Amino acid sequence: MSPAWQMALRWALSRGLTPAVFWQLSLPEWRALTASEAARPLARAGLNDLCAKYPDEVP
Repeated sequence: MSPAWQMALRWALSRGLTPAVFWQLSLPEWRALTASEAARPLARAGLNDLCAKYPDEVP
């Protein structure tokens, strides 16, 4: 097993997932479990806030 998989499995075990559950996770499930709040998709309200704060400038 590669070091990256070992690290991923240790992360999952530290959060209570069994090895069987870990290996049955789909990629979207794994990403949802491991994504940080900063990595979550931007909601419409957040986009609107950014557009208001940084409007496009036409030269």
